[in-house]
Amino acid sequence: MSSGTDLDEHLSLLRRRWLLLVGCVVFGGTAGLALMRLTPPSYTATTQVLVMPIGPQEPANQVTNRQREALNLDTEAQVAQSAVVAARAARTLGLAVPEPVEVSVPPNSAVLWISVTAADPAVAATQSRAYAEAYLAHRRESALTSMAEQQEAVLSKLKQVNAGIDLVIKQLDGLTKGSPEHAIATQRQGVLNRQAANLALKYDALRTVAVTPGTVIGQATPPTAPSSPSLPLYLGTGLMAGLLLGSAAAYARDRLDTRLRTPADVERLTGLPVLADLSSPREHGVLHELACAVVSACPGKRLLVRALPADLYASSLAEPLAVSAPLVVLDGSDVRDLARADAAVLLLGLGRVTSVEVAATVRQLARHDVPIVGAVTATDAVPSFVPLLEPRPHTSLGKLVATGELEPSVSAETTPMQAIHHPRRPGKPT
Repeated sequence: MSSGTDLDEHLSLLRRRWLLLVGCVVFGGTAGLALMRLTPPSYTATTQVLVMPIGPQEPANQVTNRQREALNLDTEAQVAQSAVVAARAARTLGLAVPEPVEVSVPPNSAVLWISVTAADPAVAATQSRAYAEAYLAHRRESALTSMAEQQEAVLSKLKQVNAGIDLVIKQLDGLTKGSPEHAIATQRQGVLNRQAANLALKYDALRTVAVTPGTVIGQATPPTAPSSPSLPLYLGTGLMAGLLLGSAAAYARDRLDTRLRTPADVERLTGLPVLADLSSPREHGVLHELACAVVSACPGKRLLVRALPADLYASSLAEPLAVSAPLVVLDGSDVRDLARADAAVLLLGLGRVTSVEVAATVRQLARHDVPIVGAVTATDAVPSFVPLLEPRPHTSLGKLVATGELEPSVSAETTPMQAIHHPRRPGKPT
């Protein structure tokens, strides 16, 4: 329930600040497109290399769902991106520093994708091929070096075993057949002979291993279309950034802006009920309903009308409100009005007053124990006259949202408010 309420509040805030939100989104999208136009195009060329096992010296790889080959291709990918391979490729190309390389491994395969991105498509293809050749050459050289070291180690061990065999043969010549010493020496000779045979086989296997580090199965060619900038990436990033910026700006604007522009802002920011809205074309009978609401809500006979801002009377006109009950309207011009008022109605000029000013007025009236019936919203526009449906004898409540000034000969304390002098509208006779 609370999460739904919070979501409604957030959506309501975005609806109130939709213009700012849309503006930020449009700006973000435009900025993304402009950045894409300013970003120089780049081209990516890829060489596909099939990596093959070299021999028994190849390190074993843990077989997983991702990698089912005997080779550890993640390690090979790091080797292909190493500084050693880059230096070999630079020597092949005759460059000091080539473009950086990216190596990826498709799942369940023994293939390396060696990609190079450059501003020129031909350069990207050439350097991608150079990296692939440098990697294969480095892999072949490493394999040959490793096998040479293993051959040397096996040969050294074989020489030691042969030397041991020669020593045992010499010992057998000086031992009596059938003696325990002769039996032990004979057994030792058999063990050394078997070791020598195994080492000889291993040495022959190392010498006959075919070194095949891999082969190029997909030669890089100059790409015809740039790989970046990407329209979906730049536009999507710009729109998302604009959306986030717009949301943050809408929240900040809503928290910092306390100006009351609509009747909904009055109720949301001040908590006061809006009895009537005179800022737009009014429905038939709205003034009569306003008068009835004021009379029914006022606990006494004296009603204080407080206008915010104070000069609202000078620019707004309204019609008399007719009711059948006497009600003394105080405009605050008398210093005793606050003490005599039984209730108050705030006349708020939309777009000209803030919630801070309304809150200050509410606190002032609360200190004098004057309850606030509600608020009436208006603007600088002169509202049109709305006659009553059924005219009948009545006591005039007067201009609740007009000049707020009583006739000089009328007492605001003892006399029900009559129709106040209506300033002449431009172009109409008095």
